[in-house]
Order: sequence, then structure tokens, then C-alpha cells
Amino acid sequence: MTIRTIGFIGCGKMAQSIINGMITYGGYSPEQIKATAVTDKTINYVTEQFGIEMGQDNKKVAAESDVLYLAVKPYVYPDVIEEVRTHVREDTIIVTIAVGVSLKEMANLFSSDTKVVRTMPNTPSFVGEGMTAYCPNDNFSNQELEDLQELFASYGKAEMVKEDLMNAVTAVSGSSPAYVYVFIEAMADGAVRQGIPRELAYELATQSVFGAAKMMMETGKHPGELKDHVTTPNGTTIRALASLEQDGFRGSVIKAIDQCFK
Repeated sequence: MTIRTIGFIGCGKMAQSIINGMITYGGYSPEQIKATAVTDKTINYVTEQFGIEMGQDNKKVAAESDVLYLAVKPYVYPDVIEEVRTHVREDTIIVTIAVGVSLKEMANLFSSDTKVVRTMPNTPSFVGEGMTAYCPNDNFSNQELEDLQELFASYGKAEMVKEDLMNAVTAVSGSSPAYVYVFIEAMADGAVRQGIPRELAYELATQSVFGAAKMMMETGKHPGELKDHVTTPNGTTIRALASLEQDGFRGSVIKAIDQCFK
């Protein structure tokens, strides 16, 4: 399969993150990407920001796309699919990014022969560092599955998972950038409280989180082992960690993921 044209129905923050990742880091050109939006404000912004073709004609984008992302809210899916289903080519790949919309539901909305892949990306796709979990239905050839992996990896990392894990994936990688931003903001607030200027506080906190994540990924070491490398007996770090434990830090994170999963 040669991906010539990629379409997006809906162009909110998640779609924009994927589009920027594709163009800036993935080797796709703006000429290959088309999208729709409801408001003129979004159309004008996305056109200016990314240089792609924008409009309000969902049918046109559906008909012209080799890969079609449905980047609208889950409750809008039935109406949008009803609008475009007869305009989608037989070989077009449908990519969903909506929470909770199953492959079975998609087969009912399109047809059992439609090539559908359920995905959960995240917003760091904008900088080419997204994490996309995906689950295709049974209508793909091995070559098409390889092409999907390459497409999703164009804006970060990509892993194929079983569909029964997709909701849990949402709670971990889909929503977790927000958790991390709150953590960075809290660290920066603590730094400001100790007299560090705000901009420097953000730089210190952000680079530390980035470096820690990169170190774990590149060394492959367990996070507990890396944590132990930072702590010394009766040192400042172990006292800070003890404070986090006393305030239920781990439990709060686990509970947050449980709540997101629900």
C-alpha cells in the first residue's frame, strides 16, 4: 500500500499534534494531508500553521484519502460515518482516535469488510515523541500492517496491542501527559517557593523529567534501580521521597489511572 493522501475529519488539538508530527518529523508533506473542521477559525489557523488543505467537506476528504483519521468526539462518530460511509473507497484505511469506540461498533457503522484500526495516540506526537497504541481489525494484509506501523511511528513510538487493553492504554499513555505537566508545574512551584525564578524553575523541572525518562528508555533499567542511584543514606533525596510516600504519591497516581480507566 502506498499512502499518498492522509485525511482528517475533525482537526482539534490531537489531530493537529499528529499532523505536525507527520510533517516535521515523519517525512510527510503538507500536500499529502487534507482535513476538515467546523469553524472558520480552526480552518484558518490550521491552514496557516501547517500549510495543509482545509475545508468543511467531509465527503470530499473521505473520498480522496488513502488513510482517513476520524478525529471527532466519540458521540459524533455515528453522524459523521453516516455522512461519509458511501464515499469511502473500498481500500481506504479508517483510523479511529476516539476513546471507547470498539472495532465491533465500527464494523456496524461501516461494514465488516472495512479496514479499521483503533488507536490511542497522545499530544507529544506534536514534537515527534508521541506514544500510539493501536489495534487493527482482521482485514489487513501483512504489508498493510507494516505500513500502519511506519505511519504511526512517523510521529513517535507505536505498539500494536490487544483491543481489551485499549481503555487501560488511554489511562496510561493517552492521558498521562496531563499528569506529567501537573507534576512539572508542582515542582516548579516548589522551586519558586525556594526563591528560584519562575522561568528557571520550569527549565530545571522540565529538563529533569525529560532526562530521567530518556535515561530509563536508553538504559532499560528498572525505575526503582535508577531511583536508588539518586538516593544516599539519610540524604535529601530519600527524605523527599519519604515525604511523597507519606502523602500517598504512588497511591494517588494509581488511583488517578483507575479513575481514568472508568
